[in-house]
Amino acid sequence: MSKIVKIRMTNEEVMRRQPVTSSNIAEIGYDEASRTLEVLFRNGGLYQYFDVPLAEYQSLMNASSHGQYLNAQIKGRYRYARV
Repeated sequence: MSKIVKIRMTNEEVMRRQPVTSSNIAEIGYDEASRTLEVLFRNGGLYQYFDVPLAEYQSLMNASSHGQYLNAQIKGRYRYARV
């Protein structure tokens, strides 16, 4: 059974993240309304990537390696911020 973690984005919004099996990534979340991808790394770093299409998030979640997919397809393509 997978656990969903809720992270408060603003007073009204909540980002939901799902734990993943990865050596570097602990949890991944996506907010479809804002097209924001959120990645919590095992080292505690929390990043949000902006204007990420739903299909890109789905591909990340279905990838055999979440870390490799993130490095090859997300990083460097989408604006991001450390939270």
